[in-house]
Amino acid sequence: MNQTFQGKEFLADIFAQIKGVDQQIFGVTLEIFRKEKVQDCIGYLSDNGNQRHLEQQILQGLNFSQVKNEQKLYFVRKDMKQMTDVLIKLIDHGFNNKNYSSEGYFKYIQDLIISINNNRQIIEFLQFIVQLTSIDNNLIQCGSNSLYILVQMKIDIRNKNFENIKIQNTSLIGSNFVRCNLSGSEFDNVNINGMNLNGALLFNCKWKNLKIHELNKLDGHSECVRSICISPDGNTLASGSSDKSIRLWVIKTGQQKAKLNGHTEIVTSVCFSPNGNTLASSSYDNSIYLWDVKTKKKIAKFDGHTWWVNSVCFSPDGNTLASGSSDKSIRLWDVKTGQQQSQLDGHTNCIISVCYSPDGNILACCNQSIRLWDVKTGQQKFQLDSQTYTFDSVGFCPDGTMFASVCSDWSIRLWDAKTGQQQSKLDGYTRSIMSVCFSPDGNTLASGSSDKSIRLWDVKTGQEKAKLDGHTSTVMSVCFYPDGSSLASGSEDKSIRLWDIKTEYKKIELGGHSGSVTSVCFSPDGNTIASGSEDTSIRLWDVKTGQQQSQLDGHTNCIISVCYSPDGKTLASGSSDKSIRLWDVKTGQEKAMLKGQSHCISSVCFSPDGNTLASGSLDNSICLWDVKTGQEKAMLKGESDCIYSVCFSPDGNTLASGSNHPNRFQGIQSIHSIIIWDIKTGEQQVKLNGHTDHVNSVCFSPIGNILASGSNDRSIRLWDIKKGQQKAQLKGHITVVTSVNFSPDGKTLASGSLDNSIRLWDVKTGQQKAMLNGHTNDIYSVCFSPDGNILASGSDDQSIRLWDVRNEKEISPLDKTYKDIFAQFKAPLCLNNPFSDFNYSILVISQDIILETQGTFFLEGKFINHQGKDLTSLFQSKKSYILQNIILK
Repeated sequence: MNQTFQGKEFLADIFAQIKGVDQQIFGVTLEIFRKEKVQDCIGYLSDNGNQRHLEQQILQGLNFSQVKNEQKLYFVRKDMKQMTDVLIKLIDHGFNNKNYSSEGYFKYIQDLIISINNNRQIIEFLQFIVQLTSIDNNLIQCGSNSLYILVQMKIDIRNKNFENIKIQNTSLIGSNFVRCNLSGSEFDNVNINGMNLNGALLFNCKWKNLKIHELNKLDGHSECVRSICISPDGNTLASGSSDKSIRLWVIKTGQQKAKLNGHTEIVTSVCFSPNGNTLASSSYDNSIYLWDVKTKKKIAKFDGHTWWVNSVCFSPDGNTLASGSSDKSIRLWDVKTGQQQSQLDGHTNCIISVCYSPDGNILACCNQSIRLWDVKTGQQKFQLDSQTYTFDSVGFCPDGTMFASVCSDWSIRLWDAKTGQQQSKLDGYTRSIMSVCFSPDGNTLASGSSDKSIRLWDVKTGQEKAKLDGHTSTVMSVCFYPDGSSLASGSEDKSIRLWDIKTEYKKIELGGHSGSVTSVCFSPDGNTIASGSEDTSIRLWDVKTGQQQSQLDGHTNCIISVCYSPDGKTLASGSSDKSIRLWDVKTGQEKAMLKGQSHCISSVCFSPDGNTLASGSLDNSICLWDVKTGQEKAMLKGESDCIYSVCFSPDGNTLASGSNHPNRFQGIQSIHSIIIWDIKTGEQQVKLNGHTDHVNSVCFSPIGNILASGSNDRSIRLWDIKKGQQKAQLKGHITVVTSVNFSPDGKTLASGSLDNSIRLWDVKTGQQKAMLNGHTNDIYSVCFSPDGNILASGSDDQSIRLWDVRNEKEISPLDKTYKDIFAQFKAPLCLNNPFSDFNYSILVISQDIILETQGTFFLEGKFINHQGKDLTSLFQSKKSYILQNIILK
């Protein structure tokens, strides 16, 4: 690396020369450049006449209230010279001709960031260079690297005006451009994975050669997509669904080109012939169909199986089709005549999957065991059995030397095709694996799972290379493009997604949690958010920038609950390691560890005066702790079972607990209770019965007269505390309600659920006001900021999201004309536009990098990825506004 900079001054030393410059000079200089229509910044600055002209204008534009008149010119000249010298050095440096976001420069850039150490002048100068790209084409790479550094430093660049900037050859992974004006910008060869463009303006942009994992999302099926297959030429994708239809899609545009109807039950498998002219499909209707891909017509039907046909596969020469069925048989069919050639019997269970070896000599099939058959003789070559797991799917690698199997113990195993010996085992899943597929070069294996993710594995090392998130339900099928550059996936969420995995697919560390985010809590001043995770860490985040402030380590198991003290100085955490810990927020040091309960701590909550901490545990107890001494003050035990949630009333005199208290009598519906406790006496005041499953979360309204509860029974209930009666039942979530939280004014209730949604409810009417979608997995925690304008949510997708909840609905600009729209958005910042009130995420803290463009406005312009694919449909699928489409309506 040192050779790269031989004879050049190091960047840290160059940037250090800008530290003494008055940062006001950057903004004033930029305004002058734009007014004078400068195109060569350094040439302009080097001219003596221009210098004097600039000096006079800068003197008028700068604020020198504490500097004597005779010193003003001296300071301006000094700062101008320093700024000009630094720009000259940068334009002749590798910083202006190399991509510093590439892997070779990672350590160098990290050292540079440490040396900058959040120096305000340097940060302002980097933003100044980014703006100069809109003026001077000689500084494009310099500005691009500057923007990359700003993103790496997590500098707050939201709500900025970036009109007409030119960015090339860099990575902006995870950048946060919320509500920015990027109109007229030009991007070339930029990685935009995980970019947050929510609420931004992108008018007349020219973005090309973009790198992004999410190529497209194909929607059309009305039920689960069970099987996908890509044609040999890579142009067409076929999908089979539980909606009984088969659909053909143009991969380049993402458009559906045909819907093939004929099956009367679920379509289980689709497979292209080697020449791509024929498509085979199987179904629960016991039949197999052959379709002409060009005419989209049915050309044959194969009957013979007496139960569901689960899988079909063409032989490499295309002359034979193999099928596996729940009738325990494998049948080989002559494609030309439609006649059955042979039947392979011997299995004692349903055939789930069949697959030809690349040379066509071997057929593999699986159910509880895997069997390999010699196709010519019809004889079984060998059989793989296991006492501890069964086999769910099988697939050969391209050279036929090995095959992969999906096993019921949530593992993938690679086997030698000749000997049947296990070569390696791929572990990491915590849920069922549904599908595997080898890349064309055989170096990568893709897998889809019921955990909603796709994972890419290095076949040689057995290590996970990447995790692709985006589906909201089980991934049923994965399939590589013929050139190996991309991957398709079909899911139970009814969608098909196309992923770019050839370039820049490596998982990027964004400093977020590596496990599910189980709990989130705002500090009393609203500036910091604490998060607890399954990765055993607690992290504190700056709400404004999204930058991690500190990490609190000490727990040895999953963090289940976190809570700030009322003065914001102490954070309490409860964990599966059976301990409660108190942390000094300022130093990040552990102040005390509280032990006394014998099971995991499910919930912690400070009393309003901060002197008492309540903790609920799965050992059926609630403990009250003296915060100053760390001693147990009291233990509350009623008839209840596991305690899932505790919450103090606003006056601190009452504590509510939610639990699992099933009725012990068989045949009677279980009732799960909420108990209200008198803190002074430790006595049970009242028991609220009504939920029919576990009560996961309870929360008092700010006044304390209403209690909200969320349950596994999918309902939210509001209770009148004085009367001890249910006021209302809020229904809308389609599965478990994990968390409820009142807004500070008590008018709105937020709820999080395992259905991936957050819902806002009107407390007075009990009606749903809004639904906030964005998380890709279970939501475990929701929490309002102290001012009520922001809602935080923590999820199993390993992210924390912050939502703007000041307005409850999106405002549609359907009645605006082109001129009216453009005039409304002419203001420098998106904050000034009339359509800026949206329920979208303003910040995502996550390891899973997913592009966000909710409430983003696009007008004209081009957004093309490096494969030549238009990303407009992707933006639309993420709730963007493509204004030219609206105008045409």
